[in-house]
Amino acid sequence: MDWLTALSWTLNSVLLLNVVLALVIIFNERRDAGSSWAWLFILFFLPVIGFIVYLFFGRHLKDRNFYNLSEDEQSYQTRQVNSQIGRIHSKEAEYDEELLNKYEQLLVMNLQSSRSLVSFYNETRVLYEGAQKFDAMIEDIGTAQQEVNIQYYIIKRDALGKRLLDALLERAKAGVKIRLLYDGFGSRSLKQADFKELIEYGGEVQIFFPSTFGFINLRVNNRNHRKVCIIDGTVGYIGGFNVGTEYLGEVEKFGYWRDVHLRVEGDVVHHIQDRFVLDWNYSNQHKKRDDIFCYPQHAIKSFSPMQVVTSGPNSHTEHLKNMMIKMISSAKRDIFIQTPYFIPDKSFMDACKMALLSGVNMHIMIPGKPDHPFVMWGSWSHLGELIEYGADVYLYDRGFLHSKTLTVDGEISTVGTTNLDARSFHLNFEINALVFNRRIALELESLFESDTADCRRLTKELYAERSWTIKLREGFARLLSPIL
Repeated sequence: MDWLTALSWTLNSVLLLNVVLALVIIFNERRDAGSSWAWLFILFFLPVIGFIVYLFFGRHLKDRNFYNLSEDEQSYQTRQVNSQIGRIHSKEAEYDEELLNKYEQLLVMNLQSSRSLVSFYNETRVLYEGAQKFDAMIEDIGTAQQEVNIQYYIIKRDALGKRLLDALLERAKAGVKIRLLYDGFGSRSLKQADFKELIEYGGEVQIFFPSTFGFINLRVNNRNHRKVCIIDGTVGYIGGFNVGTEYLGEVEKFGYWRDVHLRVEGDVVHHIQDRFVLDWNYSNQHKKRDDIFCYPQHAIKSFSPMQVVTSGPNSHTEHLKNMMIKMISSAKRDIFIQTPYFIPDKSFMDACKMALLSGVNMHIMIPGKPDHPFVMWGSWSHLGELIEYGADVYLYDRGFLHSKTLTVDGEISTVGTTNLDARSFHLNFEINALVFNRRIALELESLFESDTADCRRLTKELYAERSWTIKLREGFARLLSPIL
């Protein structure tokens, strides 16, 4: 009977520990009921082990002054925001413009939520192929005279990664200040030796959330998913491309890579740089924070208002999700969405359903060949609902669709790093540009329509034909969608 007693004691101890751990999860996840239930589901089926998984994938970051800004810095930001809000309401100068008046609430919401200042005079170029994007960016880096600030989630140790590092090294040898920031999980294959010569010539390299013990990264769930580059404070890049040959369409598994990046000049470049500086200083917090960054004047005269909106696990609210919901709710005619992952929460789904019920045409495109099957099942589960409400859903088959764009009524658009899932909405650090320019919106819509030639339609009939095993997988994927 001794072994039975020991077994009983062990099982009771595990059960008690599981209850305690469940209470810890409920307390920590109290802001998000869906996430709490998903973690409890894992803990129920994987006692103790589930909590170890939670330590790596479920813990929250502090959301109060994450970037350790001084009172003066916070006060200055607040004054800038309040000044712009006041000028918007007063219809001063540039603020009294058709699109800005029409989308005034969206502007103000982004200002108050994400401190996203409005920039007015900008020029924007849409880049939608890997070679096109990297040729342009590396050419701009080659012209740098003062500094290059560059941040990527993924930098691969392959031909494109080497090409980029060689371009940065060449500028460092010419005396240009180089700052390179990459995510500790997304670029985990990188080694210090990869930057040895760059550092010897004065380049600086920092890791956002580096691994603590070798390959063990306790912040693996909170990834810095941002992808930006700022050259001499005058040219900026923002969008979805990472650095690797797969993003050039040279990896057989993915085939042709369809993505979107923006090349920008003008006021908005300074705002992209402001966001880079925050991440750079956070990663560099154990060293001096007295870096001088370039914020030169420019000669751009094109009136093209923009906002740079960011959010992350340190945010009080899901700024980027709320921005997109506001955009969807403002639509009168058409909404075009491209995303590799479509696993939104109930609030986003409700916004889509209300738009469809109001007679708005909604067009959504996702990959026909996903990189993560589990994510595909979650996407189909949500899209199946929207098809019933009249959404047009396309499955892109030419290669892999990684584009993250949303346009409304051919008037406003957003391009950036944000996927339509819980990870991007509140687990990752993300960045998007919101563009108030009809030419850019119409160009993105035109690209969407061109892409439909390489798509299949996900119709009610096709969705109804899926097997019971797929339906079962969809159910599990949907249940875990708050933490995918």
